[in-house]
Amino acid sequence: MMARISGCPICGAAPSPEQKPFCSRGCKDRDLLQWLGEGYRLPGAAIDPDDAANAQSGLDSDPDRD
Repeated sequence: MMARISGCPICGAAPSPEQKPFCSRGCKDRDLLQWLGEGYRLPGAAIDPDDAANAQSGLDSDPDRD
């Protein structure tokens, strides 16, 4: 069972029916800016840019595949 959020995830105020689960357009926009600015990024191992540029996606990468 999922936990219910009782307030706005940004400021904790009561959610607005129009902006749910946020209380206002401002909190909704602040959350979007966090996503766009990579504010919610999880830490992980560093990636070598040369390896990332040369890596294949793995989709249909089998050279023997017909």
